[in-house]
Amino acid sequence: MRNSRGTRSKHKIRQRVIQYIEENIRSYLILLIVFFIGIILGIIFINNSNEEQVTQITTYINNFINSMKNNYQISTNTLLIDSIINNVSIAILLWFLGSTVIGVPLIYLVIGYKGYCIGFTISAIIATIGTGKGILFITGAMLLQNIIYIPCILTLATSGIKLYKLIMEDRRRENVKLQILKHTIFSVFILLALVLSSFVETFISGNLITALIKYC
Repeated sequence: MRNSRGTRSKHKIRQRVIQYIEENIRSYLILLIVFFIGIILGIIFINNSNEEQVTQITTYINNFINSMKNNYQISTNTLLIDSIINNVSIAILLWFLGSTVIGVPLIYLVIGYKGYCIGFTISAIIATIGTGKGILFITGAMLLQNIIYIPCILTLATSGIKLYKLIMEDRRRENVKLQILKHTIFSVFILLALVLSSFVETFISGNLITALIKYC
């Protein structure tokens, strides 16, 4: 009986997620395009950096890898707190921009910037330690948490854009308050998922990169 209820509950959640994506597919596609443009710009920046900038970047990455190889211990508590602060900050920023109608255009800039940071990091690592080792390092250090992180920020950004559209359709004060409340509640759930990605980054990706670092 409990298994049957659990199955129905999971099915309803899956249906709602699919329905939400279908209703907002255009916003998702635009945000994905902006995100990938950001990634491409990050890669272009590395490829067109001058010699001094490349030296600074490669030195930083090599020092980090060497310190890991020499069993340098980084406080997991510090890493976790820093990651949670960063993820909570982006959640609050996207919530705020989505809740203030004039801030909606800035949502695209935030998503583009996040893509830029990822593209910059990936390109810098590969440029420093090579394609094969770079992919290995990136897989251990970045993949798992970003499987959660990227869909979360795209979904939160989409929620803000949806709120903007709903307010434009019906500007009655009661409607605005209700839609902002829904956006806020939705943002809290996304925030919890982002906190989960911080735990994945700290305790799973952290241990994984420690195991893989000797091959880099």
